[in-house]
Amino acid sequence: MTTHVEPLVGGPSLPQQRKIVTEVPGPRSREILARKTSAVARGVGISLPVFTDVAGGGVLVDVDGNSFIDLGTGIAVTGVGNAAPRVVEAVQRQVERFTHTCFMITGYDSYVDVAEALNRLTPGDHEKRSALFNTGAEAVENAVKIARSYTGRQAVIAFEHAYHGRTNLTMALTAKAMPYKSGFGPFAPEIYRAPLSYPYRDGLSGPEAAKRAIAMIEKQVGAASTAAILIEPIQGEGGFIVPAPGFLEALVDWARENGVVFIADEVQTGFARTGAMFASEHEGIVPDLVVTAKGIAGGLPLAGVTGRAEMMDAPHVGGLGGTYGGNPLACAAALAAIETYEVDDLAGRARDIEMLMKTRLTALQAGDPRIGDVRGRGAMIAIELVDPATGDPDPALTGRVAAASHAAGVIILTCGTYGNVIRFLPPLSIDDALLHEGLDVVAHALEES
Repeated sequence: MTTHVEPLVGGPSLPQQRKIVTEVPGPRSREILARKTSAVARGVGISLPVFTDVAGGGVLVDVDGNSFIDLGTGIAVTGVGNAAPRVVEAVQRQVERFTHTCFMITGYDSYVDVAEALNRLTPGDHEKRSALFNTGAEAVENAVKIARSYTGRQAVIAFEHAYHGRTNLTMALTAKAMPYKSGFGPFAPEIYRAPLSYPYRDGLSGPEAAKRAIAMIEKQVGAASTAAILIEPIQGEGGFIVPAPGFLEALVDWARENGVVFIADEVQTGFARTGAMFASEHEGIVPDLVVTAKGIAGGLPLAGVTGRAEMMDAPHVGGLGGTYGGNPLACAAALAAIETYEVDDLAGRARDIEMLMKTRLTALQAGDPRIGDVRGRGAMIAIELVDPATGDPDPALTGRVAAASHAAGVIILTCGTYGNVIRFLPPLSIDDALLHEGLDVVAHALEES
């Protein structure tokens, strides 16, 4: 049966409701999925095989007219909401002026404006510089280039459960083999992996976990060979792992003492997502370099590296850049998104979301021993699902809960090295009623799974 769908307007004007009018996926989505199978490489998967028509606020409407509560935001990208008014208006103005010149050929002021904003917003009051790129992975690679250029060293320390991207270097930095690394090697050399602070599973204090990591670095790599420590202040794909207090601070202190560049990968945690503009602020640390992407531009592709002026200026002229890096449309979107984060106090809104979600989820945990842990900050919250008898990860249960939630009209994402973590990344523009309804659906899915 074909469902007639009236034209909808995206953005906040879109009705903020969950409404399932066909099976999921519906007939039009299944038709496009068949075309996708014939036209798109098999390696490009779709977690929930529906195809978007319009989106905005806290909902996404597919081509069959099904309206989903969006608790994924394109993996933490549309923090300001999909089709946010300031972003839409800024991009429309810019696209009428010009779409591209390549900043390395002829510049434009919006690139400089974004760099100035990043220099102002990232932790620390030292002199900073920024460079703009397209994706988080590209920005991570350039942060490593900058650290190696500045220190004259080669080794880079990454951590267990880390995710930093899908390029050759960032696959080497990423810990999880499937689906990110398997069959794609050999990978870039001089990458070493240290143990992370994982409070739910290791039981260590922050200083104890840091001592363990530093001992490994000093024994297996050596401070004199180490260019950089690269870490997510809260791990994303690795399972929304929040290190124990004092872990990051001890790593920063060791890096300072040994001339090692400390790089904070804030691709997923940045831009009000955790209840602060950057997650590093929760731990009181000031990274040498900060990598940003995802939430920076309301859905347009943009990324950046921001850091200490002497480090950022270490590469020779022409050593940093890229054809599309800092595209003018993305820069316009970023300036509008940053204005929205600040003017609308979306960091404060993230803290409100944290309180609401943790209250609901910890209450759920009290009655369900399969919820081993509730963790996260701001609008970056997760539950880890386990076998209650052993504490072992339960990825099968996690998959069932996700599938049932999708079928009922709620977009949630899974993550974690063991595939047993459900992560919640609602847009900061979502209202409380819609968020409660989404959690009701997930709770029911868990009860029935």
